[in-house]
Amino acid sequence: MNTNVRAPYQLTMLAVPYLVKTKGNIVNVSSVAGLRSFPNIVAYCTSKAALDQFTRCVCLELAPKGVRVNAVNPGVIETGIHLKGAMNEDEYKAYLVKCKDTHALGRSGNVKEVSSVIAFLASDAASNITGATLPVDGGRHAMCPS
Repeated sequence: MNTNVRAPYQLTMLAVPYLVKTKGNIVNVSSVAGLRSFPNIVAYCTSKAALDQFTRCVCLELAPKGVRVNAVNPGVIETGIHLKGAMNEDEYKAYLVKCKDTHALGRSGNVKEVSSVIAFLASDAASNITGATLPVDGGRHAMCPS
């Protein structure tokens, strides 16, 4: 909760004067877990859902001041973070293979696919987008069951 809720709140409050002055914008990094429920990660899902709601609420507060606030909701993105304690190499490889069944596009994503959407949302090309939570998850949010 500290990382996914408290820190974004504190950073946002510190940045608001500058964002208002520059007509800047915020792009929060959430997760498909904020949009869908998954077993065994209740705290993570809850914190990301809170971040999505935070994004929408702050959008309403800052939009009249010309500041846009959005979030991206990645699915499984190959960063290697799962190897930092949660999984070993074999478990990680199996997890990525399973993405063929859990993601509509039949694969996990990569960092560039997420960063390009963040860059778009932060750009003037997205000047009429605020309060959005945008899945960048290969269709995982649309899969039933997940």
